[in-house]
Amino acid sequence: MGGVNRRILTLLVALVPIVAFGVLLSVVTVPFVSLGPGPTFNTLGEVEGKQVVDIEGPDAHLHPTSGHLNMTTVSQRDGLTLGQAMALWMSGREQLVPRDLVYPPDKSKNEIDEANSSDFKKSEDSAEYAALSFLKYPVAVTVQSVTDPGPSAGKLRDGDAIDGVNGTPVANLDAFQAILKKTKPGDQLVIDFRRKNAPPGVATITLGDNPDRDYGFLGVGVLDAPWAPFDIDFNLANIGGPSAGLMFSLAVVDKLTTGDLNDGKFIAGTGTITGEGKVGSIGGITHKMLAAKEAGATVFLVPADNCTEARSAPQDGMDLVRVETLTQAVDALHTISAGGEPPRC
Repeated sequence: MGGVNRRILTLLVALVPIVAFGVLLSVVTVPFVSLGPGPTFNTLGEVEGKQVVDIEGPDAHLHPTSGHLNMTTVSQRDGLTLGQAMALWMSGREQLVPRDLVYPPDKSKNEIDEANSSDFKKSEDSAEYAALSFLKYPVAVTVQSVTDPGPSAGKLRDGDAIDGVNGTPVANLDAFQAILKKTKPGDQLVIDFRRKNAPPGVATITLGDNPDRDYGFLGVGVLDAPWAPFDIDFNLANIGGPSAGLMFSLAVVDKLTTGDLNDGKFIAGTGTITGEGKVGSIGGITHKMLAAKEAGATVFLVPADNCTEARSAPQDGMDLVRVETLTQAVDALHTISAGGEPPRC
């Protein structure tokens, strides 16, 4: 009996480190975030019953589209246990990066979420402006935001084009600001404006005051931007962040022009975009390429500054097309459709 007990005791002692290691794997979290291929969405299609890029209005002159212009994303997994982190790393599909690189320790989660939402809204505006500029829509003094509460709340809206102030035409932001700087709090301004999908209007607004300036406060953010008389909405919430900009712009161009930019091919891509149409670099290009390839893409649009990293990843026959501007991206797709050679990474 003593020998049996000793064997049982020896076995139990041997199991202790194994059980302890199992607990470590399942309970202890690691200060890393996993990055990998994320969802990919066709910007010409629908998500949850809504057009990803929704253009509404009688003056939009929409044209039918088909095929794919897919935007791509990177998945993030936080709060990983040691076991999960090891499994993801061993899969070969995921990359582990220090958590502080993704979630700066000096910012709260709410602050990070608010910053991401703000960046995404700006990227949507830039995608719209880039597409409308490419399509030669004329520039107007455009309302980008309305302070609420504020003097203009309920009178002007995001997207309004301001054409005149107190009977004086304003062709650009400089002319508009020159008039505003001659006012004082309490003055009334009569503003002639155009509104999307609505008749032109006139708003009489009593200026407020603001400690940042000694002239009257109108309570709007405005900029010079190409203006169209219809609404363009992007229905992907905060998915993709600013890196969806290029593909959003291409979808707008495709819907507002004849023919298919993709020529029946499965096109995917990524890249930020400015209102002037310049394509910028993004993070996670290799993860996005893998997601696109697995979804069926044969052509991938790569921001020029990401080309070196993109070439380092397996391409598996997917054509990597180098783009620096929206115009260059459209030209490259037309070249592919014609059987020519686009600029490649």
